[in-house]
Amino acid sequence: MATLEDYRGRKPAWCPGCGNFMILKAFNEAMVEMGIEPYEFVIVSGIGQAGKFPHYTKCNTFNGLHGRTLPVATGIKLANHKLKVFAVAGDGDCYGEGGNHLMHAIRRNIDIKLFVHDNQIYGLTKGQASPTSMKGIVTKTQPFGVFSEQFNPLAMAVALNCSFVARAFAGDIEHLKSIIKEAVNHKGFALVDILQPCVSFNKINTFEWYRQRVYKLENDYDPSDRTRAFEKALEWGDRIPTGIIYKSERPTFEEHIPVIREKSLVEQEFQFNVKKLIEKFL
Repeated sequence: MATLEDYRGRKPAWCPGCGNFMILKAFNEAMVEMGIEPYEFVIVSGIGQAGKFPHYTKCNTFNGLHGRTLPVATGIKLANHKLKVFAVAGDGDCYGEGGNHLMHAIRRNIDIKLFVHDNQIYGLTKGQASPTSMKGIVTKTQPFGVFSEQFNPLAMAVALNCSFVARAFAGDIEHLKSIIKEAVNHKGFALVDILQPCVSFNKINTFEWYRQRVYKLENDYDPSDRTRAFEKALEWGDRIPTGIIYKSERPTFEEHIPVIREKSLVEQEFQFNVKKLIEKFL
């Protein structure tokens, strides 16, 4: 049985007080409590402060290009669909550069768990506005304030019938941990948007700012009610809901593919005939 010591990775280089430390703690504790060993899953990451996440824990990992986390994760899942595949990304990495990949991963419902470290700013590249930055916020590259409409990832996900949509707050580790567990246990694509304050470059959306606004959905809330879920996804400002916003059951992408329905590609005999391919060009 794995212990927290088994999950110890490199010493984190995040800024002191960064919300990423809390996400790392919640993730590792969730894995240990679920009895998942480090060799039983792979984490795919892109570029950004969130992209460093798999280096600071013990796991199989693929660190790729900015915004290209989900295509790699999809390839890994299709090659070995019995392997647990997690993706970590920042709000810029996932909702900006990788926005098109996110939409189609949701449509496919591939069995990947995506954890987005949403600090509403580009942290690694020193404070530019991201898609989730609120209108009017002044940054180094938006000296007159952000003009663009704030991107709402949860509303988009519900509109696309994403089979698992949730939000958590890094400042509430126990609740975040419970959401991570729920996402891991879900069959299908899971989007978990984690509100994670950037203490260096986002002086608006601080820990205190969130603590005054976030609240947990009540036990009688029904996440299968898509209309109600869309209403909750649109709620932002003085009150911000956290918890499982929407959840539905539908076949995964892997289940639609006969070739891998019963047996992963990595378990199958390699049958490609190179000689026949070359003869076609002679």
